[in-house]
Amino acid sequence: MKIPFNKPFIVGKELYNIAQAVSAGKLAGDGDFTRKCSEWLEQNLQGSKALLVHSCTAALEMAAILAGIQPGDEVILPSYTFVSTANAFALRGAKLVFVDIRPDTMNIDETQIEKFVTAQTKIICPVHYAGVACEMDVIMDIAQRHGLLVVEDAAQGVGGTYKGKHLGTIGHFGCYSFHETKNVISGEGGALMINDERFVQRAEIIREKGTNRNAFFRGEVDKYSWVEIGSSYLASELTAAFLYAQLEEAECINDTRHCIWNRYYEDLRSLESQGFIRLPSIPEGCTHTAHMFYILLNDLQTRQDLINHLKLRGIHSVFHYVPLHSAPKGRELSDYRKLPVTDDLSDRLLRLPCYFELDEESQKFVTSSIYEFFA
Repeated sequence: MKIPFNKPFIVGKELYNIAQAVSAGKLAGDGDFTRKCSEWLEQNLQGSKALLVHSCTAALEMAAILAGIQPGDEVILPSYTFVSTANAFALRGAKLVFVDIRPDTMNIDETQIEKFVTAQTKIICPVHYAGVACEMDVIMDIAQRHGLLVVEDAAQGVGGTYKGKHLGTIGHFGCYSFHETKNVISGEGGALMINDERFVQRAEIIREKGTNRNAFFRGEVDKYSWVEIGSSYLASELTAAFLYAQLEEAECINDTRHCIWNRYYEDLRSLESQGFIRLPSIPEGCTHTAHMFYILLNDLQTRQDLINHLKLRGIHSVFHYVPLHSAPKGRELSDYRKLPVTDDLSDRLLRLPCYFELDEESQKFVTSSIYEFFA
């Protein structure tokens, strides 16, 4: 049996939608499918303004520009995240201030944020790891009292909630990913949710290479020109066509992933009770996305041995991020210091296969192989 870590999938009308886009003669961005995707995100996630972009990286970069990040400004973020979270601000010249994570959720430790706020701090960037919400009430309170902006990295959080509010709609900006490893996919792809009306007009301009092209198409100006810095952040209409078919089935996709997540949790509880592993923790008041299922081993060597054991049985399991604060560029762009929880848990976390088409038989083979290892 060969069980991959991830497997891209089609749920229905993806290829039909792509054919429709081609037939309409519109392959570049901002066609009908782009509009439908943006409207779906605004209506279903209850956000203010959604702009479809080519990646979550693009959404983060746009947020950094909109926030006016300049060289020397400081951004507070977790080290345990994908490099795009840091790159978006580093590209604008920001100093990165890495904060340790909570041992229960792998999210930024909200109790440690305020002590790192300085006169140079401009942004707090929480990352909703595994689609589990950060403690947003505390983070938003800190931001309000210090006049900071909050950029939610909700790459893994489409459909997740915190106290009834969708992830990505709580801070000033929310950044989503539709990469092929996420729940709802389009190969590449992302979206920027703008939750503060002050930034909507500038965001449209930045997304269109710094031009007021959208205003021209709406008849608000008689010609468009270069009025702001920007870049080509639009998603292809083909990407939007594929994505819209997935968004239409988002509830089904997330329900299926929750079934997979719950099976793993129930099947592996015995190993947790015996002290061999630790399972994920979901705080009260949070609805997670079942984006991934991970286990925490007792030490680095056990993790590597288990990876090898599963590999011999055709099961592809992976560890996750190398903490950014310990990477060469991370040391250069921040004041390096040890982050004990991040350093510890990053060495012990193992992600198991989790994808839409993972059937129960294959999943049982994964869990039985893990039991075989510990036996």
